[in-house]
Amino acid sequence: MPHFVIEYSRSIEEFTPPDRLMFAIFQSAVQSGLFNETDIKVRMQPFDHYLLPVEGMGFIHVTAKILSGRNEAQKQMLAENVMNALAGLGFNNTMVSVDVEDMSRAVYLKRIIR
Repeated sequence: MPHFVIEYSRSIEEFTPPDRLMFAIFQSAVQSGLFNETDIKVRMQPFDHYLLPVEGMGFIHVTAKILSGRNEAQKQMLAENVMNALAGLGFNNTMVSVDVEDMSRAVYLKRIIR
């Protein structure tokens, strides 16, 4: 916890390498002060097929899945940190969105299996 899932149009890779995008999201999570750096996980899912209102437009959608218990102001700050990180990457003709979702502490399990 937390999990940052980046869904994006593959055309985004023309503007920035995936590692740069993931690092920007990771850094925005660290800078929020809400999480231990060693707990932050970031992953990407590219899409080749999608439909947007403007032909040729790309998209990035970040879902931040965090354990419940944070207040609305903290979630808003996190969403703004992520959005600012994305805006700072200099994308053009790209629809960008961020969503912060609570995960139930009662049913979230984590284990490292070796």
